Amino acid sequence: MEFKQLNNRIVKWAKDKGILEKATPLTQLDKTIEEVLELREALVAQNNNLEYYVNSKGVRVNTREQIIDGIGDIDVTMKIQSKMQNLDSLVCLESVLDIIESRSGRMVDGKFKKDF
Repeated sequence: MEFKQLNNRIVKWAKDKGILEKATPLTQLDKTIEEVLELREALVAQNNNLEYYVNSKGVRVNTREQIIDGIGDIDVTMKIQSKMQNLDSLVCLESVLDIIESRSGRMVDGKFKKDF
């Protein structure tokens, strides 16, 4: 499915669920952070070579499925945030890519550290 079609489905879902009407950009950011923390749980499990783990909600889950779910959930929350800000999420991606493509830096402890 095309990016624009997926984005339109996300926006429709957010409208249907009342998210665009009742949430605020800050509460939407809180949701994104919640999803990031859930992804972190799955990545810790992956780092420990666990096929399954018990998540923070007490549910036994498949690590790989939770990584897929977490990345998807984060993407959905950010697409909703884009809509709340009246921004096209593809434009946001293109804009940041234009900046980071020419950024210099180095890897330190497994993280890219940009030069200033």
